[in-house]
Amino acid sequence: MGNKISTQELKWRSIGPFRGGRVVAVAGHPVEKNIFYFGACAGGVWKTIDGGNYWENISDGFFKTSSVGALAISNSNPDIIYAGMGEACIRSDVSYGDGVYKSMDGGNTWVHLGLEDTKHISRIRIHPNNPDLVYVAALGHAFGSNNDRGVFCSKNGGKTWDRILFKSDKAGAIDLSMDSNDPDILYAAIWETLRTPWSLISGGEDSGLYKSIDGGASWSNITDNINLGTKIIGRIGVTVSPAKKDRVWAIIESENGGLFRSEDGGDNWDCVNDSSIVKQRPFYHHHIFADPQNPDIVWTLPIQAWKSEDGGETFKMQGMPHSDNHDLWIDPEDTNRMIEGNDGGACVSYNGGISWSSIHNQPTSQFYHVAVDNQNPYRIYGTQQDNTAISVPSYSMKGAILWEDCYSVGPSESGYIAVDPNDSNIIYSGAIGSAPGGSNTLLKYDHRSGETRIIAVWPEISYGHGANKMKYRFQWTYPIIISPHNPKVLYVAGNRVFRSIDEGMSWEVISPDLTKNDPTKGGPGGEPISRDVSGAEVYCTIFAFAESTLKEGLFWVGTDDGLVYVSDDSGKTWNDITPPDLPEWTTISMIEPSEFNPGTAYLTGIRYKLDDYAPYLYKTENYGKSWKKLDSNIFSEEFVRVIREDEKRQGLLYIGTEFNVFFSLDDGDSWQILGEGLPVSPIHDLVVKDGDIIVATHGRSFWVLDNITFLQQLPTKLIEDNLLFRPRPAKRIIPMLGVTSEVRIAEGINYQLALGVHVAYKNNYKDGPSNRVYLDAGYNHLSGVELFFYIQKEFSKLKLSFFDHKGRLIKEFDSSHNEFKFNEGINRFIWDMRYEDSLSLATIDSMNLLGGSPSKGPIAIPGEYQVILNIDGKDYSEKFEIQPANNIDVPISDMKEQFQLLISIRDTISNTYKHINKIRKIRLELVNILDQLDLDKQNQGNCINALEKLDKIEGELLPSWKNQGLGQMGEPLSRLVDALFNLDSTVSSAEGRPTAQSYNVLEHLKLKIDSEISRFESLIIDEIDPLKERISN
Repeated sequence: MGNKISTQELKWRSIGPFRGGRVVAVAGHPVEKNIFYFGACAGGVWKTIDGGNYWENISDGFFKTSSVGALAISNSNPDIIYAGMGEACIRSDVSYGDGVYKSMDGGNTWVHLGLEDTKHISRIRIHPNNPDLVYVAALGHAFGSNNDRGVFCSKNGGKTWDRILFKSDKAGAIDLSMDSNDPDILYAAIWETLRTPWSLISGGEDSGLYKSIDGGASWSNITDNINLGTKIIGRIGVTVSPAKKDRVWAIIESENGGLFRSEDGGDNWDCVNDSSIVKQRPFYHHHIFADPQNPDIVWTLPIQAWKSEDGGETFKMQGMPHSDNHDLWIDPEDTNRMIEGNDGGACVSYNGGISWSSIHNQPTSQFYHVAVDNQNPYRIYGTQQDNTAISVPSYSMKGAILWEDCYSVGPSESGYIAVDPNDSNIIYSGAIGSAPGGSNTLLKYDHRSGETRIIAVWPEISYGHGANKMKYRFQWTYPIIISPHNPKVLYVAGNRVFRSIDEGMSWEVISPDLTKNDPTKGGPGGEPISRDVSGAEVYCTIFAFAESTLKEGLFWVGTDDGLVYVSDDSGKTWNDITPPDLPEWTTISMIEPSEFNPGTAYLTGIRYKLDDYAPYLYKTENYGKSWKKLDSNIFSEEFVRVIREDEKRQGLLYIGTEFNVFFSLDDGDSWQILGEGLPVSPIHDLVVKDGDIIVATHGRSFWVLDNITFLQQLPTKLIEDNLLFRPRPAKRIIPMLGVTSEVRIAEGINYQLALGVHVAYKNNYKDGPSNRVYLDAGYNHLSGVELFFYIQKEFSKLKLSFFDHKGRLIKEFDSSHNEFKFNEGINRFIWDMRYEDSLSLATIDSMNLLGGSPSKGPIAIPGEYQVILNIDGKDYSEKFEIQPANNIDVPISDMKEQFQLLISIRDTISNTYKHINKIRKIRLELVNILDQLDLDKQNQGNCINALEKLDKIEGELLPSWKNQGLGQMGEPLSRLVDALFNLDSTVSSAEGRPTAQSYNVLEHLKLKIDSEISRFESLIIDEIDPLKERISN
């Protein structure tokens, strides 16, 4: 095995929440009125076939990056879709892309078409009559200069590309509009921009507006036609009216900017609106859209959505499900039909924007950090960009994790979140940008009262100022840490470290300024035209902070300007331990103190905001005196944000990159992708909790990898034999009454798991037996005892046997059965904790006799158990524990009584089925005698009489075989077997001692069943056996 091992048996599961994240790319099908698409800014492409009621991802498995900046559907062949990767609304958390993808079957499959180094694509336009003629507006690198930017054209469906408009290596195309009446006419907006960790530059002399009248073969710079009075221009949005020839709008960031309109194809322009409505946050919101049919209607999408009906001279605000709006598609044939993208997701309207579909059906939330509490099952917490902090359960008794199972824990969109380990009702979270409290907003939420208190270190507002004007500098995602040694001690970090011993009611400074405090990197963002100071560009701050779990007062600090410090005396003194080969200005994104050695720590560094996408990972074993790099085999452009050490196995590490989660078994010397099923999305944080891994993605909500305990148990050396890993304790969980795992057979979408549990799901038959695909809910972990075992080489026979604490066999599983497939390497098997099922009811096709499913065996009660893995005659044994659910307080003695009664019911069903099977066998014999032998009248009559008596006996035991399939409310009335199944459901509906009447009903049913069995046995002895003997003679 060495240091490489497959983890494909570990399956990631989505838990939600189903609350949308930022969308800057939308498109509607030109013919199918209920089909729409959106591109999540870090979550791939999604499709709805029902007008926005439900969405499904259609790019997983095809895209190598997650950020979608542009979408376009061919009008002449709507099966053809182009996706441009990397959003161009380049706020501080922007993710990059890898060029263009194309689908030729409505999104079922995709191929990559190149343009990888464009990084951020703002718009795609397709010729209305030729789907192979496509134009791409590429902004290029957001964090540096490059040449793959401007406007590109392909005339062969993306097989090859030509750059047809280029201004400079520091300015790219931010918008592109095609005249639908004359598609050779194109307008392109070029934007000079640059992001750094400490600044946003929006504007310069290379920005401008260009026009082509020959399909992009040549371009004219028409910027000077607008008479802005300056060469310094920022972001431009442009749109051509399909309803009026030569009418064009341009929304321009400039000292004299605003909304401009031309009536002659760009030769002359008038400023029709220079109000604040059209000037809001231009780097993020300069979007303009012309109505396809009415020449006077134009939409602009800044923080709110605005609509003009007089050509842009005045606007009225339109109600939207969320603020911060970005993209709008209006159906050219029906302008009431549209789709819009905003910071809360995508929404559909069929009435011109009067009402919109929900955005609470998209698991594309963007989380910065994640925390878990100590409840069992634990709950998961995070701060969602442009939304609130939220709590999501890791498991729900309802069978799926519903939106109603989640709740907000304060209006925090940014930063860390921390939960009191002794009281999960108390949650601390950072809320810069979404709540009052100044430049370091810190919230304390109490779930008991629902109250949120602002406990910021220095609650003085500082918006509009650069970082160099602030008393303390706090990053957008500044650290918030509860001491692992004292839950009453709270730490936060700005440019200094602060400590509170009274839950934020007062603070003390426990460090000097630990940053470089470079004054040249403390100015306001948004220069040189529109100042934009949201707090996201505050620099020279502490970005990572941690206290050792092994030694109180041992602090590790990493700054966003490239410094690392340690203090081992609770902050009295600090030592600079920055790795000597760490490149300048590297942001230390995470520091992870070791759980095993106080002098050991791990750190990750990111430089993608300096246009360096390489991973930076380091380890020290001597308090930072020396460092070792750990990035030997990670992809060169897969930077790492977070590193975590396993809670139990030294040397087992986990990292989250821009695209995936990796693990190392050898303390970082080599890395492998962890598990299967995690979609490509930025991993901003991860935690290890009770053998699970929980990740905060920045575009696909929360995901959980259950039960990595076999990794924790792996030996450090090569395994030379088979190995059975010790199973972790399993919880005996009884689902909510009515919730079932049985698959409904309805075509399309099903809508409830039980009465009161409304979940939309489909059945997936792609991989064999059907499994559910939830459309608006997260997945529970699988219930049962989860076994992992390693098979060293090919084998002939394998058997798994489960025993109770007294060594009595409960159940066996054999590899000779087709449903159990095991292979060399790591295998997983889940025992559902149930004892053997009852007998089944036989099917006799020749007589149209339907079979009957067995009654499921009862679930094992809490206690100690044993599993034996036998491979080709050699045993491997482990003990394990089944534990009661944590929300259940029922004596084990009561569970034993319940178990014994369920066993009695099961055995009664088995006995009944056994005799019904005998009845059916004898009936078949008699029918064959009647059909095949020429009987005299008396024997013939005796046969018919015996068959009628058999029918009557079986009819008392279960619904008449002639009417099976009518359902329990059909004729005839349910019989004794149905009553037994109903009693089984009654007794197993919840944990606890059965009711006295349940015992009474079982005895009542047994008496009736025994009476019918006696009738049957008497019938055999008195009539059927003599009849058969007479016939044989």
